[in-house]
Amino acid sequence: MKEPVYIMDPFDFSGRTALVVGGSSGIGNGIARALLGRGAAVHVWGTRASAADYAGEEGSDLAGCGYSQVDVGDAAAIAAAPCPFERLDILVHSQGAVLYRRQEFEPAGWDKVMAVNVGSVMHISQHFRAQLAAAKGSVIVISSIGAFRATMGNPAYAASKAAAVNLVRTLAQAWAGDGIRVNGIAPSLVDTKMTQVTMNNDERRERALAKIPLGRFGTVDEMAGVALFLASPLASYICGQTIVVDGGLTL
Repeated sequence: MKEPVYIMDPFDFSGRTALVVGGSSGIGNGIARALLGRGAAVHVWGTRASAADYAGEEGSDLAGCGYSQVDVGDAAAIAAAPCPFERLDILVHSQGAVLYRRQEFEPAGWDKVMAVNVGSVMHISQHFRAQLAAAKGSVIVISSIGAFRATMGNPAYAASKAAAVNLVRTLAQAWAGDGIRVNGIAPSLVDTKMTQVTMNNDERRERALAKIPLGRFGTVDEMAGVALFLASPLASYICGQTIVVDGGLTL
């Protein structure tokens, strides 16, 4: 008689560590909460002085997470930031910047968005490469479907997200030998602080919604679910891919 095979829960992250950059709100916070709820020790980087500065803000819950203020648009600040753990199992890049009213056409606006959306992804990943290698860790980069199509009025956002997708491929190829898997997620519109310019405008909201075959916007929890999958053993042979999570918008 064969012995029964017991399969461990692939979404049990007990004993694993995670740093979520940009995890103070929106998609990043959803991912941080999802990892924390499944047993991971989670540390968040944000822009405000302390976790208390986010208290009571919708879409922001840092209870149970460690927290550090780091200006990811500044390479020197990244270089000076210590790793919150001796080894790092999961590094999530959910930092993001977008500027409206054609600010991204100006040098200062262009430089700011590129520094946060693609420069910091490279600098932070490289900064923690040793800790990721020690853990045979997973890097997850949140980009956007803006990587694959024009975004009117936001050239830096579109260019930076396209660069992030190819950076995922390049780092995955370079670091696979260290056991580090690098992958990404490209969401369409999700109702977060960053998308309020569309969500709070009835005309823009309905126009955007009409383009989505599933007939609704994605949720933070749905993006977090994809991140959990990519960080889990179920995705152990996925390397260098960016998963489009858009309700069919780009079909």
